[in-house]
Amino acid sequence: MKQLFASVSRCAAVVALAAITTPLFSGCAPLMVGGAVVGGLMASDRRTSGAQVEDQSIELKAVSRVKTAIGDRGHVNVTSYNRMVLITGEVASDADRAAVEQALGQIENVRSVVNELAVTAASSIGSRSNDVVLTSKVKASLIDARDLHANAFKVVTERGQVFLLGRVTEREANRATEVARSIGGVQKVVRVFELISEAELASGQPPKQQ
Repeated sequence: MKQLFASVSRCAAVVALAAITTPLFSGCAPLMVGGAVVGGLMASDRRTSGAQVEDQSIELKAVSRVKTAIGDRGHVNVTSYNRMVLITGEVASDADRAAVEQALGQIENVRSVVNELAVTAASSIGSRSNDVVLTSKVKASLIDARDLHANAFKVVTERGQVFLLGRVTEREANRATEVARSIGGVQKVVRVFELISEAELASGQPPKQQ
């Protein structure tokens, strides 16, 4: 049975947070949307090709939805994986946080929303540059881990917090978490996984659309 891990305010899900510490930074920036899968990577992705296209569409639609909901008040990143939307970044108030979640939850084909927005000043450019470096290090370490399929994971980093997404087995989830935690500068690892069984993995069957 599939299980979803994270703090989810739409659709049932379970939080699995592996935390160390969480500092906050200040700054300001426009809306950012990332995580699209392109080219040959689609062939090795554990999502169906249809789900991959839908995820890209959801991320594109999120740009205007967030703009309409809160304007320029905040720095918001949206990542969709198998139609589960992860929201990260910073907003000015609890009202803005709720408004973003509601707006993205209404996008067609979205089946759940994981709202990890922080109510604080937007992160600095330096902080975001560091996040890019950490994301690259995590991805490289996942590739180096020969007992993992790196393309099964999507990595998002925000203020030193690493979010791991993917359709993976519990063994893979634990191993990937261990790998991410071992990297210097990573302050928290948040698992946003859809767990599958070892039998499902061995079968190579794509997930059923819900």
